[in-house]
Amino acid sequence: MKQVRIPSILHDVFGEKQPILLILAILLFGGLLTAVLYLMYPEMTINLPVWRSTLALLLIFDIFAGCIANFTPSTSNFYAARKKNRIVFISIHIHIVIISVLLNAAIGYSIAVWAYTIAGAFIVNSLIGRQSQLFVASLLLSIGLSCVPLLPHIQPYMLIICQLFTLKVLFGFAVDHYGKA
Repeated sequence: MKQVRIPSILHDVFGEKQPILLILAILLFGGLLTAVLYLMYPEMTINLPVWRSTLALLLIFDIFAGCIANFTPSTSNFYAARKKNRIVFISIHIHIVIISVLLNAAIGYSIAVWAYTIAGAFIVNSLIGRQSQLFVASLLLSIGLSCVPLLPHIQPYMLIICQLFTLKVLFGFAVDHYGKA
């Protein structure tokens, strides 16, 4: 597959080189799922100022696209070679809380999902290079994905966003998928 050089400002998203097909798949997945969520749950942004709706949808797109991008060799290997960047990236992922505040939805649940996901991501990140990393990541991901639907009265769109946030950060990002660390 033909690879393109990624501009340095986008290295944190796509790595240094990425096949065009994978870039398109990442953007298409993120864009389509965000659009479907918006169309299926119009109440998500009803009565909100345009700036809040737009910012929330951009952050939702970032979570969805990141779910795919973090599994590509280019992105995974970029962070495997930059341990400090990975720690900073995990630390700044407060998207889920910002989204819930912008949408005024499931704020307490989002804080709980964020705390679990970030704590789990730091545990998984600490296991890079160990054989147990993938097992621990899978266990923590499975616990997170199975507990979120049990939250009473969570809006369906927040359920999807929370689950994909957990997948993106705890498993997609914190795991060294290609053994380059």
